[in-house]
Amino acid sequence: MAIAFNQLSQILALAGSLDDSPGSHTARQRFRDFLDENVNEVGQVRDYVEECLKTTDAQYSRALQDLINHIGRRFLGFEVTFGRYQGVKGQIGFDGHWQSPTGFHIVVEVKTSEVFPIKTATLIGYVDELIGEKEISDWDKVLGLYVVGNPNPDVQQLENAVVVEKRTQQLRIISADSLLSLAELMNGYDVAHEDVLALLRPASPTVDPVVTLIARLVAQKISEPPTNGEKEPPNGQHGEQREPKPAPSDEVVHWLTPVRGDKEQTTEEVLQTLLGQEGIYAFAQNTPGRKRIKPGDWICFYATGKGVVAHARVGSVPQKQIHPKVKYSDKYQWVFKVEDVQLYLNEEIAVDAEIRSHLDAFEGRDLSKAWAWFVQATRELSERDFDALTRGK
Repeated sequence: MAIAFNQLSQILALAGSLDDSPGSHTARQRFRDFLDENVNEVGQVRDYVEECLKTTDAQYSRALQDLINHIGRRFLGFEVTFGRYQGVKGQIGFDGHWQSPTGFHIVVEVKTSEVFPIKTATLIGYVDELIGEKEISDWDKVLGLYVVGNPNPDVQQLENAVVVEKRTQQLRIISADSLLSLAELMNGYDVAHEDVLALLRPASPTVDPVVTLIARLVAQKISEPPTNGEKEPPNGQHGEQREPKPAPSDEVVHWLTPVRGDKEQTTEEVLQTLLGQEGIYAFAQNTPGRKRIKPGDWICFYATGKGVVAHARVGSVPQKQIHPKVKYSDKYQWVFKVEDVQLYLNEEIAVDAEIRSHLDAFEGRDLSKAWAWFVQATRELSERDFDALTRGK
């Protein structure tokens, strides 16, 4: 029988202090067994991963390593060998060894952030040792994968190292957020294990852009919540989202839109520049709601992997123009003014299981199932949901 826990801290308190002690009754084995037996929805794992990334101590770093391996085993279709938390002489120190049914291998290294320099030689060495021990045939059948919890677009030292050392055919980098999105795609939609492998082996060492694109497209196809007693379709399969009817001109509509930084600007810098300094924001041609948003509406901004970090009142209809402060202005040409801007970049409001349980958008849905669809595309909110996500700021 599955056991439900809303917070990772509750599970870790029961499991005990995670370490590399061997045996079937150790804390690490209790924790891994719990994940295997009870954590069967990607939404649960996303909550736990975000909890790990907000807590800086060894217990949560080790839990993050196990959660990443659990994603590979439970949701992505790999046979997974869990690695050690700490390296020891005489044993290969990988964080995870994932073997595909196709015969391909992925050797995983989990990093909470890029704050400290990461030596690619370490992961290369793990793969070489596995090849030497005949666990893997050769480099043609393996890649090393860094899973980074909090990527820092200002640093990029890991990606730079992969490129400079000409390891782009051997090493890949993915954020924990994008790995979770892959898991959601594979388990909720028509994405096969082989598709996941293809996405993990692109031309660029960073696979986030590809995953983000797919996740955003899928999010725009999610249907409205079931009504009139209808049951939710199985396995997360939903029909296309119905385009809402335009609201009357005097009716205030509330919106949520996701914001993601890139290599040159963090999410916080994007919002500070556009909202705080310029008093504007910009949509792409196909952004949902672009033709319907109007003066007097309210809009809140979700920072990927963190939570809602700002909101504002819409001051004008979107007008097609090239604005010098809008990054990729050739794509984001529909610019509109914002007023009454409130930024709370370091006091984000997380879209966790507790807050989701009170949102109209999740009425009739299983809260433990995939929920990233809610924040991966611009969408209309009820006034009640908007107030909950902004705490009436």
